[in-house]
Amino acid sequence: MSAASPPSDGLDHVDERLLRTSPLKKLLARPELGSVVGAVAVFLFFSIVADGFLRASSLGTVLYAASTIGIMAVPVALLMIGGEFDLSAGVLVTTSALVSSMFSYQMTANVWVGVGVSLLVTLAIGAFNGFMLTRSKLPSFIITLGTFLMLTGLNLGFTKLIGGTVSTKSIADMEGFPSARELFASTWTVGGVELKVTILWWFALVAVATWILLRTRFGNWIFAVGGGADAARAVGVPVRRTKIGLYLGVAFCAWISGQHLLFSFDVVQSGEGVGNELIYIIAAVIGGCLITGGYGSAIGSAVGAFLFGMTGKGIVYAEWNPDWFTFFLGAMLLLATLLNAWIRKRVEAVK
Repeated sequence: MSAASPPSDGLDHVDERLLRTSPLKKLLARPELGSVVGAVAVFLFFSIVADGFLRASSLGTVLYAASTIGIMAVPVALLMIGGEFDLSAGVLVTTSALVSSMFSYQMTANVWVGVGVSLLVTLAIGAFNGFMLTRSKLPSFIITLGTFLMLTGLNLGFTKLIGGTVSTKSIADMEGFPSARELFASTWTVGGVELKVTILWWFALVAVATWILLRTRFGNWIFAVGGGADAARAVGVPVRRTKIGLYLGVAFCAWISGQHLLFSFDVVQSGEGVGNELIYIIAAVIGGCLITGGYGSAIGSAVGAFLFGMTGKGIVYAEWNPDWFTFFLGAMLLLATLLNAWIRKRVEAVK
């Protein structure tokens, strides 16, 4: 009896990655699809109920609110894609601002010296989180919760010890302050709309993060580590270096946000930042990142942050009680998560 001949069409031997995928399937496979649908719905809703929402000046306000969240949501999203969390991200922003302000004031140095010292300190804290995670094998939730508590205490303790109050001293009259404010907290006008420089920082970070995820080896490592650290290590992915790099990314963006906080208001309240880490995580989740890791995008985190900006300012323009913001926040989180889960099931069903 002769052996069965192979299929004449040869389709069974074609790698599925080489098969053509319809534009619809590609669209459904995008992590940020659910957040984009939600953003369109929120935009239309507030366009109807809030008279001032569609004004050109309102766009700058919404984008600024989104950028202050989005700058941190980008690295937090990459960290979540890598399968980890950082609960210290919110207070780390405040720590960065405090170090810049207090070092400059106490040492009577050019403020750029304080900015540089702050960068080193902030990166050291990020490296500490990554090192402790990879060496102790404890969950990132525990590691960064400990860092969160330590930084919260240090922020308050050192500020009171050095300055006698819970806020820093003014450094507005010190050398280098105008140029530092220009970089981190300036405002420019485009077509009659005032835009903050943080919007540029935000867009640049989204572009760089997207390029890293989709066009570099490190981006492949991030997805691999998030999908399963043991499996990634088995195929040669440097898991430890990847995770430390992700925490350094969070620290770098915390430094940018901290300098904006300082040079926008001149002084810093040491108790700020508590709770913001949850906002960053929620923005990333709304943008399509999975809690379990291995899935998500930087663009999705930007859409999630934009949703925050539209909702927060839309409620103000609609002249509602701002307490409704938390309700909309919870509703957006649930709806976006459910929509993302439904989309993923549809994609898997048609594969």
